[in-house]
Amino acid sequence: MVSRVIPVDPFDLIIFGATGDLARRKILPGLFRRFCAGQIPPESQIIGAARSDHDAQEFRVVVAEAIREFGGGKACEDGTLDEFLQRIDYVTVDARGDTGWRELAGKVRKKLINAFYFSVGPGLFGDLAERLQRFDMADDDSRIVVEKPFGRDLATAKALNASLAKHFDETQIYRIDHYLGKETVQNLMAVRFGNMLFEPLWNSQYIDHIQISVAETVGVGGRGGYYDKSGAMRDMVQNHLMQLLCLIAMEPPAKFDPDAVRDEKLKVIRALDPVEPHHMVRGQYGPSEGDDDFRTHVGDPASKTESFVAMKLAISNWRWAGTPFYLRTGKRLKARTSEITVVFKDAPHSIFGAEAGRHNNELRIRLQPNEGMTLDVTIKEPGQGGMRLVDVPLDMSFAEALGPDVAEVPDAYERLIMDVIRGNQTLFMRGDEVEAAWAWTDPIIEGWQARGEVPKTYDSGSDGPTDAMAMIARDGRIWREIKL
Repeated sequence: MVSRVIPVDPFDLIIFGATGDLARRKILPGLFRRFCAGQIPPESQIIGAARSDHDAQEFRVVVAEAIREFGGGKACEDGTLDEFLQRIDYVTVDARGDTGWRELAGKVRKKLINAFYFSVGPGLFGDLAERLQRFDMADDDSRIVVEKPFGRDLATAKALNASLAKHFDETQIYRIDHYLGKETVQNLMAVRFGNMLFEPLWNSQYIDHIQISVAETVGVGGRGGYYDKSGAMRDMVQNHLMQLLCLIAMEPPAKFDPDAVRDEKLKVIRALDPVEPHHMVRGQYGPSEGDDDFRTHVGDPASKTESFVAMKLAISNWRWAGTPFYLRTGKRLKARTSEITVVFKDAPHSIFGAEAGRHNNELRIRLQPNEGMTLDVTIKEPGQGGMRLVDVPLDMSFAEALGPDVAEVPDAYERLIMDVIRGNQTLFMRGDEVEAAWAWTDPIIEGWQARGEVPKTYDSGSDGPTDAMAMIARDGRIWREIKL
């Protein structure tokens, strides 16, 4: 199976914060891979913009090093890298001053699609948007891409939306969440809405519960200062896990159209019930062999910020009334994995007797690593001696299904940047969607602060706090084991 590569129209992409970590690790290597795949027309231009005092040739050296470190391969060994670097330019700019802006404006070609990637902190979004308009670089067809965190609460999210809205229409703003660019995340919609097998069963009548787990093995690393101000709730639940929840729970849109899809996602967020205190668990990882604990990493021995969150959610609508959703995410857990598990109810009546045991179907959707899907079905255990039932997986991993072509599947940033150039906002968050997510999140965080709750300590390399196990066990259920 070979994926089709559909070239985009010629464009100018201006990357603000082009010397930063995100640009080096994801954006520039991703663009190079799309160039190697033949998706970027030769007339296109990529312009780096940052405070660092480089000329174009020095920046090309930075780009080449980033590609070799994070996204090279055979293409770096032939002339493709040199050909890509010829399309790279650079301008030193001051986001809050006037330095470099007229030079940058002289390089942006109005006859092409113009996209401006704000790979900077949210405090600079408004300044950049204002200067793009003041120096006449943006028109009605220009697009801006903004990274998370998009605010730290409802008030700041509204302020950011307002600052961008002064200069750009909502149809021009692309709020990026790289989780939505993952191949398997998009397959959620294909599985649900493209298969008669699943959609009739996708409701509280047939589904017992749904689990969404995003686990990391790393600690906060060099992000201690940021993380102590955000925590897992702001950093992961409010955006990544919320988006996965919406895609799993939303109603079928009338058509595969950006606003139709986002309208349905918004309805899910607005249908979320407030979360009761006993349906939430927060944790902080303890020390591991050769490394410190969370509080040492963030530099605050009295920190009450969480590195782990688990919670039970309820969606008050006809489709999901009575079906709980269990979400958890954390750092320093036993494996790096992102997985959604849809647990179907037992058959209403078993004809095989008690000795056959209880069995149900589970659909597991693996987002990372080894992207793919597994459906557990019940069969007879081979051999004589009666009807003994076992659950066996029907397993589909992309690596096995696509074979060598799996390496050609674009990663999340590659796909999302190409969607920006196409003008397709389906996989990007809308302003009202972001605000609705914060409106649900804020009372939870305020409740923690009002109660003075201290997160539970959990062992590094574990499944998280034992309280999280107890929370789901009270409902007679268990978490899926965190494993590769």
